[in-house]
Amino acid sequence: MKRDTFETILGAVVIGIAVAFLIFSLRVGNVSSHTGGYAIMADFSGTGGLQRGDDVVISGVKVGAVSDIELQKDTYLARVTMDIDDGVIIPDDTAALISSESLLGGKYMQLEPGASDVAMKEGDRIQYTQAPQNLEQLLGQFIFSVQNDKSE
Repeated sequence: MKRDTFETILGAVVIGIAVAFLIFSLRVGNVSSHTGGYAIMADFSGTGGLQRGDDVVISGVKVGAVSDIELQKDTYLARVTMDIDDGVIIPDDTAALISSESLLGGKYMQLEPGASDVAMKEGDRIQYTQAPQNLEQLLGQFIFSVQNDKSE
């Protein structure tokens, strides 16, 4: 009888620890259901590892999240849909850039607001975009240019 009680208590402790880890991971991961706001889009020649759920920031402040990434079959561009928080007014001449958090990876969408008085609304598309720089391609170009300089 003592063994059954011990196993029950041990099982409850394990479940309690699992629930604590789940709550901790949800808080640390900033997982939240985005409610409200409006969706805007931007087309890119490449996303460089940007994923659903990545942050959308202006001046380092989170103003939304990436909600969808899909290939446009007619232009072969990647269309990124962003959910922008209510109360954040985005001018229609805003530029969108995909940036890296660090050299190890992690991407986010950087918005650089323009000076227009016209605000974007639900379903609008950002005209000015810049795809992320490919580090391997830049290193390859640098090495190739150094080799060409030495041979001349």
